[in-house]
Amino acid sequence: MRPSLEQELPRLVQEQRDLGEQVISAELELETVKVETAQFQRRYYDTVGRLYAQLDDLEAQIASFLAGLTPDDAFAQAHAEGTRQQARKSAEEAGLIEAQPPPPLVITPELKQAFRRAAMMMHPDRASTEPDRQRRHGFMIKLNLAYERGDQQAIEKLVLDFIPGSGMQEVDSPDEIPDLGVELQTLQIVRRTGELRRRLEEIQDELRGRKQSDLYKMKVTIERAETRGGNPLGDLAEKILQELSEKKAKLEQMILAS
Repeated sequence: MRPSLEQELPRLVQEQRDLGEQVISAELELETVKVETAQFQRRYYDTVGRLYAQLDDLEAQIASFLAGLTPDDAFAQAHAEGTRQQARKSAEEAGLIEAQPPPPLVITPELKQAFRRAAMMMHPDRASTEPDRQRRHGFMIKLNLAYERGDQQAIEKLVLDFIPGSGMQEVDSPDEIPDLGVELQTLQIVRRTGELRRRLEEIQDELRGRKQSDLYKMKVTIERAETRGGNPLGDLAEKILQELSEKKAKLEQMILAS
């Protein structure tokens, strides 16, 4: 015998609750990946990125000097322009990284818990009206930014600011659903469950994309080497410093010989 809507309602409510928790967990994982990638990017830049920018600039100087000696050599002119473009690109990337606020040094369990509690309260998927959804969306943007800064106090303040207009909370049991009739209650739950599924898929897609990026793959590779006792960034920095020294000496010799 097919269960009635009254019998199905508890199952649908539980499914909605489970999906809501999965969405919050996925949001937390996505934000954590963003922060950890930013941490690695800053560490990479401070260790070897600055050196690469200096190396590109030196190579551009050398290529431009050689091109000046052979103005009719099309290959030398093209090579010089290519190295200048690379040097400009490296300088621009360095400027962008330096302009970014430094990410938190550590993502503490307390920070994660604060994010989860706040997100459970203010997530847009818990909205009861469109104005409520827009309000929640604005709070979630601020929450994500606070998490990326590692600012637990800001997260706790957002919670206090949110509470006065928090609106209708997630339904935890059929008894808490307003008396709108079983059919309408069921439709509302099914609609919200569909929204939660779509949001979960969006988060998972973005998470996969971030984990497939070159920067994230480099992060994973280097961190694995470090867990085995290696120091790949330090070793690379030494090689670049040696190359910098050699190219500086080369440029000085070329200038003296001209």
